[in-house]
Amino acid sequence: MEDFARIPEVNKRKHSAKMTTLLKEPHAIKAKVMLWRDISYHDMEIIDQIKAVPDLESTLCRLFGLDLPEPKRGVVVELYVQAVLFGRKQSFKKEQTSSLLSIIKSIHEANVGNLLKDEDECFHYCVELLLCHSVRRPPFSISIFTYEEANSILKYLDAVYLKHCKLYKYIFTPQPKLDLFLTYSGMEEHASSAANGRDVADLMEETK
Repeated sequence: MEDFARIPEVNKRKHSAKMTTLLKEPHAIKAKVMLWRDISYHDMEIIDQIKAVPDLESTLCRLFGLDLPEPKRGVVVELYVQAVLFGRKQSFKKEQTSSLLSIIKSIHEANVGNLLKDEDECFHYCVELLLCHSVRRPPFSISIFTYEEANSILKYLDAVYLKHCKLYKYIFTPQPKLDLFLTYSGMEEHASSAANGRDVADLMEETK
């Protein structure tokens, strides 16, 4: 556990305890190594050659197989595009950017799938995922990111996703619609009686 404590704390957040204390509470989903899970080395070669953002959006949609209605599709694509741009800014290698994309995908799916209940659980799960990719303890974890890189990713994800996890959950939660149809007891009988009354009256007029 002494290795875990070496990752710096996130600033400007209510979580002031060190990373070690964040791992004590169990979660419904277990963090796993995600190297090349969603984006292969060949896929990263294609991504690295793309400069225009619209082309990057269409490529990521194809690689991730995104088939979502708007605005859900646009929200997810923006997450992936910004992650790629962040990786380029940090001079990440192919395996690092691929892992980052899968980490974001896993956090988002767990959040909107209600496997993570709130912001704290999203934050804890994010920490666990980063530890799986920054500490060399095969087969449970690998050292793709340095401690400094892991901390920069945590700050980035805290700003772009973790602090807004409730908003993402709201956008991706199906909104129930209520079709309300009211009937009052006695109304049908009253209407039927009234109709029969009119029929009898008509018959009486005819017999006069």
